[in-house]
Amino acid sequence: MISLGPLLVILVVGFFGWLLFTVAVFALPVFAGVTIGLWACHTGASVLGGIALGLVAGGSTFGIGQLALVFVTRTWLRLLIIILYVAPATVAGYSATHGIAQITVPSPAWQTIFAVVGAIAVSFTAFVRLTGMAVGGPAKQRLARG
Repeated sequence: MISLGPLLVILVVGFFGWLLFTVAVFALPVFAGVTIGLWACHTGASVLGGIALGLVAGGSTFGIGQLALVFVTRTWLRLLIIILYVAPATVAGYSATHGIAQITVPSPAWQTIFAVVGAIAVSFTAFVRLTGMAVGGPAKQRLARG
C-alpha cells in the first residue's frame, strides 16, 4: 500500500500537467469569465446570475478572439491578438509549475528555475495552438475570393 502512494502522486502530477497544456489556450476566456462572474455575484446578481454572466463573458471572449483571428489580415495585428491570449497562459503555466515544484523540490532557486521553464513550455504550446487556430479556413478563403 505504501508503494502505491508515490505512483499515485506521479500520475496526478502528470494528469495536471497534461490538463495545463491542454487548456492553456483558454486561460484568458476563463479569467474573463471568472472575473465578471464574481463581479456580478458580488454586486447582487446572485450565484446563478454570476455563473450565467461568467459563462457568457468567457464564451464571448473566446469567440471574439476567434473572429478577430479570422477577419484580421495584418500579420502584426494577428500576432498581437495571439500574444494577448498567450500572456495569461504564461502566468498560469508559471503558477502551476511553481506549485508543483514547491511540493517536490526543496530549493527555492530550483523551484523558480522549474517554474520559468514550465512557463516557457506552456506559453510555447499555447502560441502554437493559437497559431494553428489563426490559420484561415473556409471563411478566410471566401473573404479572399469575394
